[in-house]
Amino acid sequence: MSSLQGVPGFVEEREDHGETTVVVELERLIEAAYWLRDEAGFNFLSDVAAADYLDWDRPRVAGYWGDPRGRDINSPGSWGLQSQPAPKPRRFSVSYHLLRVESGGGNAPRLRLQVWCEEGEPVPSLVPVWPTADWHEREAWDMMGIPFEGHPNLVRILMEDDWEGHPLRKDYPLGGEPVRFSGEE
Repeated sequence: MSSLQGVPGFVEEREDHGETTVVVELERLIEAAYWLRDEAGFNFLSDVAAADYLDWDRPRVAGYWGDPRGRDINSPGSWGLQSQPAPKPRRFSVSYHLLRVESGGGNAPRLRLQVWCEEGEPVPSLVPVWPTADWHEREAWDMMGIPFEGHPNLVRILMEDDWEGHPLRKDYPLGGEPVRFSGEE
């Protein structure tokens, strides 16, 4: 795939695991989406994936590696991570998975369009660009609490309407209901 530095709001282009990711400025997301659709031919939005990177840059304690002989609790290991992950620019990422679908094309070119946002910071809705963004953005709102500005119907899609919180966030409380045993008052 050729360099996509002409995308409006271009921040960086990454190639990892055979996938291309283009990161753009949040404020220019709609402009970048129209450019990728109209100029680069990415005419199909297959998915929107949100990720929460809360405390991603916090120092971690390495775990203990166990094997059939047991584990040595006096020698912490790295769990296969020889280095800390790179810090992220903001708490949440929103990735739009795009395809260039052509008539008769078996291996459609793929691209990930990505933006970063903080908690409560609205992301422009891409429903006007790709109508399939409607349900995907509703899911990201429902599960992560990322608001999509200009979305035509930003309401819950998976959880009950009166559900409190957003269950896929890393700060979502992992509570539960207390267990009552028979005979207890």
